Amino acid sequence: MSSEVASAPYSLQTRLLVAMSILLTIFLGLTGVVLDRAFRSSVEAGVAEQLRAQIYVLLSAVEEDNGQFYFLQDLREPRFTQLNSGLYGLVSNSELGEVLRTPSALEIDYMNFVTMWQDVSRGDFYFSRAAANDGNEYFVAAYGVVWEGGAATYDFVVIESTSTYLAELSNFRTSLWSWLGGVAVLLLVLQVILMRWGLSPLRRLAVDLKLIESGNSAQLEENYPKELQAVTQNLNLLIQSERKQMTRYRETLGDLAHSLKTPLAVVAGAMQNLSARFVKNTQIDAEEQINTVTEQLERMNQIVSYQLQRAVRSNGSSSLARRVNVAESVEKILRALEKVYASKEMTVSKHLDSELYFLGDERDLMEVLGNILDNAFKYGGSALSITTQVSTSPVSQLNIIVDDNGPGISDEHQEFVLQRGARVDTLAKGQGIGLAVVADIMNSYGGQINVSSNDSGGARVELVLRNFHRGSN
Repeated sequence: MSSEVASAPYSLQTRLLVAMSILLTIFLGLTGVVLDRAFRSSVEAGVAEQLRAQIYVLLSAVEEDNGQFYFLQDLREPRFTQLNSGLYGLVSNSELGEVLRTPSALEIDYMNFVTMWQDVSRGDFYFSRAAANDGNEYFVAAYGVVWEGGAATYDFVVIESTSTYLAELSNFRTSLWSWLGGVAVLLLVLQVILMRWGLSPLRRLAVDLKLIESGNSAQLEENYPKELQAVTQNLNLLIQSERKQMTRYRETLGDLAHSLKTPLAVVAGAMQNLSARFVKNTQIDAEEQINTVTEQLERMNQIVSYQLQRAVRSNGSSSLARRVNVAESVEKILRALEKVYASKEMTVSKHLDSELYFLGDERDLMEVLGNILDNAFKYGGSALSITTQVSTSPVSQLNIIVDDNGPGISDEHQEFVLQRGARVDTLAKGQGIGLAVVADIMNSYGGQINVSSNDSGGARVELVLRNFHRGSN
């Protein structure tokens, strides 16, 4: 059960939407907190300025006579004259206590507020937000004044209830979070639309793959975003490789069937010959016929093994190809062929660069070189040469050139010998598929094989490869 849950598919769009929603929530939440604090600070600063102005109103309306304070004129702030209006004015002294209050504060208990401010020095302004002894919260502003001809400092205090401030703050918060919530919803909708648009190439890729799977398309289109081009190109290469592999299977089976015809015909003829002669009670060399059958059966076994190995060979363009030293591979094949063709006493001239590496399957390189060098030993005269060199025109490529001093191949047959089953010398042993196999392998690596004549009139076979590396590391 756990493996099924772990392998359950998930949606990239859903994952991105969740991630962006979390990020958006955090961002808008922090934005709301910052705006709320900024608004509170701004409102409190405005309240402080308003209360400072109210203190000046008190100062302008208060008069003193023999230590007695009284209002000389009507207060210009109406709330000072309205009982329990929420705006209260007081004049106090640290020794005398309260000396004057506005009409709005006639019913309040001075002791509930006296702890809300401390004695203020002359000319200092004090502002705070604090709770009174009655449990309510108020804004308090105080200003220290020394009256003319006196030495004592009097505190002119204005106290205002925070109810209006709290109501204003509540309205602001309601409006703020409503707007932020609306913006969040709008951004999420736009985010979904933009993500669907941004991920549309992936959906189109899935549709194109379905078309390829159903056989309605040959490969993926080229007009994908650059972020997906590497994926689509590799998928196209994979599709082409798969099709080449299928073609290789079909051709290999065809080659296998064609190659087995002759051995089967020989075996069938030998068996019929044995049967006929035994029936006629004639003397035959049974051992020779049995050896012929055994030889052909062994030949068929080799053909089957070889063709199956070709059928499962990986595409030469694989990015996981290994580096194979060309010079070492040539030396291995030459050592084996010199033993097989020891009777010819072939002179071999080698011009090999030991720092050249083939990027591919070592078996493919051995198959190619083995066929080419075997033909040079078989059809050449008394000498052959093999040369490796790197050319840069038209592009950087590795050239492996094999020359022999045999009869060579005429111009009209140089393309013919690369075809399956094609043989110029029908008297020599062989099936005529060696060079065709070489051409097939070279084509799988994007290379080519060229057959021509050299200066001595013998055959020249040139292998051209682009997937190589030069260097000791």
